[in-house]
Amino acid sequence: MTKLISFAILVIAVSFPCLADTDTVQVGDQIQINLPGEDSLNKAFDVNKKGRITLPEIGQVYVAGYDAKQLEKAVLDRLSDVYRDLSSASVFVAKRQVLVSIQGYVNAPGEYKLDDQADIQTALHAAGGLRSGAQLNNMFIRRNGEKITFNYKQFLDTGDESKLPKLQSMDSLFVAASPLVGNIEQEFDASKQANSGDSADSRTAIKVFGEVNSPGSFTYKPNTNLVDILMRSGGVTRYATVEKIRVISDNSPKVFNLKRYLDTGNESLLPRITPGSTIFVPKQEEEIKSGANVVYIMGEVAQPGAYESKQGATFMDILANAGGPTRFAESRQIRVLKPSGKVYRFDLTAYTEGLSSIQPPVVSAGDAIFVPEKTDMNEKSWLKVSPDRAVSVIGEVVRPGRIEWSNEMDMMDLLAHVGGPTLRADTSKIEVVTSSGQLEVFDLDAFILSGGARENLPVIYAGSIVRVHDLPQDPSDNKSQWVRQSSDASIYVFGQVNAPGRYRFTKDMHFLDILSAADGPTKDADLHNIRVTHRDKTYAKVSELNLSLYFETGDESLLPNVTMGDTIYIPEKDKIWLDRSKESTIRVLGAVNKPGRYVFDDNMTILDILAEAGGPSDNAYLEKISVVNMSCCQGQARTFDLVKFSKTANVFQLPVIRAGDTIFIPDQKDSFIEKARVGLEDILRLATTIVLIGAL
Repeated sequence: MTKLISFAILVIAVSFPCLADTDTVQVGDQIQINLPGEDSLNKAFDVNKKGRITLPEIGQVYVAGYDAKQLEKAVLDRLSDVYRDLSSASVFVAKRQVLVSIQGYVNAPGEYKLDDQADIQTALHAAGGLRSGAQLNNMFIRRNGEKITFNYKQFLDTGDESKLPKLQSMDSLFVAASPLVGNIEQEFDASKQANSGDSADSRTAIKVFGEVNSPGSFTYKPNTNLVDILMRSGGVTRYATVEKIRVISDNSPKVFNLKRYLDTGNESLLPRITPGSTIFVPKQEEEIKSGANVVYIMGEVAQPGAYESKQGATFMDILANAGGPTRFAESRQIRVLKPSGKVYRFDLTAYTEGLSSIQPPVVSAGDAIFVPEKTDMNEKSWLKVSPDRAVSVIGEVVRPGRIEWSNEMDMMDLLAHVGGPTLRADTSKIEVVTSSGQLEVFDLDAFILSGGARENLPVIYAGSIVRVHDLPQDPSDNKSQWVRQSSDASIYVFGQVNAPGRYRFTKDMHFLDILSAADGPTKDADLHNIRVTHRDKTYAKVSELNLSLYFETGDESLLPNVTMGDTIYIPEKDKIWLDRSKESTIRVLGAVNKPGRYVFDDNMTILDILAEAGGPSDNAYLEKISVVNMSCCQGQARTFDLVKFSKTANVFQLPVIRAGDTIFIPDQKDSFIEKARVGLEDILRLATTIVLIGAL
């Protein structure tokens, strides 16, 4: 039995490691508390940054820096405040850990709890590894205000763990970014960075530039010579001048002949390379050809340069010897420059197509042939096309600008070259201004409708200006654009239309077109009395239009002929009565609510007129309504009894009403009964007065 108890104690000791006498609790460790019957305590508690553990019902207990006995005493003393029997309780360190903060150029920076035996490589692995572009040779640890720098690259090169510092709890490991990454977050391409050198320290780096395949800054290594540096930079190019390589070392310049070193193998010829040295490999200079028998060919040819001119060689021979013009060459503007300063122009395209009788210029020794570059449509600089060979196209075309002109082109070629007119272009009035200042107006619409004969196109020369006007904006929302539309191409619409204003008008349009453009008449428009003022006449002329009658009959002859400059006015229905002639209205007078003049048509009766006048007033004498008819031959008058009509509803009793008539509704005081009543009152009043006098 004693052996079994001893074995159990041994197993417990092995299963739960405890602190050695010299070990102390540190931040990150896990403290195990065993108290039978208390599930909330029978687990491990982490030591936080402040050196405390947090126990349920107890709170925080400071344990950092304690040995095993101090740890057990500190915890049990606090537990005794809550628990009475602690005879079977045990406290020990369950797991030794270090709390490390990993920052900088790692994939997952943050705080990590690591095993107390963890090293730098384990910590970097816990943080997701290094990011591309991390600086390996300049990492450091911050510990209690101290900065411990180490070279992780040396460890990777040698595997020597002594190059790395040991981790302690509360250490802060920082990984810096390489200077090659720059100050902008971007995708790091190691291969591209390697092509620019591998140095991260600009002070000690060796700079190599010039005619090498991979110029850049390279890390200085002891015992490095010039050949090593040239090999690391990819070697020299085929254009390098290896006899004149310049080396600046310790602020002392020196010229090095690599060819001599390769021929002799004498290492004493190699210059000394120190940290911060600069190496420049110059480009090989070609021999300049010149002389009395040389012709120079420049510009857009396959092989520009200086060529020996043999006797009898023609312009075409020399051009062919230079490989001919490239596909970017402007072969219409080839120039031959003579030593005397005289310039000859030659159109090679026209000559090869048989369109020009001008023969190629005679070329002699000392001449220079220049083949210019073809003008790009997207070229922002117009200096490549001189004004004397360009046409300016402005206005409503797809690509306005200066276009190089050739005499083989015409107006249609020019418009097609600039992408044609836009959707808002006024193609009926294109203006062409020649270089001499003459203005010609071209109607593209009429030209196309007439068959498009080329001889009807305006003649254009280099230096001309072509302007394509734009159609006006909607006048209802942009009246400021009207100034861009000439009055001789406009028609004016006023009055009761939905969009009054100035409208573009052509000879192919008619009255209904312009009325539709103005969004049609409003609901208050008087369609019976539309006026059209014709301004194209030498005399004043105004046409009247009954548009309502046109809609009823469909008679096209009722519509007036309108043209540019005319004015269309659509009045309002309920306009001021003085605007109406007396022959077209009915006058309503007397005891009505709204006496006045009213518009009358043949479909109306006296009842309609009285209704428009607001009806008879309260004092109206309805039995004697007078109607005065002003016919063409004589005046007639008759009376109408509205009370009798209201009782019989006999429509044949309604008087005939015509335009120009007058309707008078008398007041009740003018009636016979009212006059008799007033007379009787006067008699009674007189008799009463006499009786009173007699009594007195």
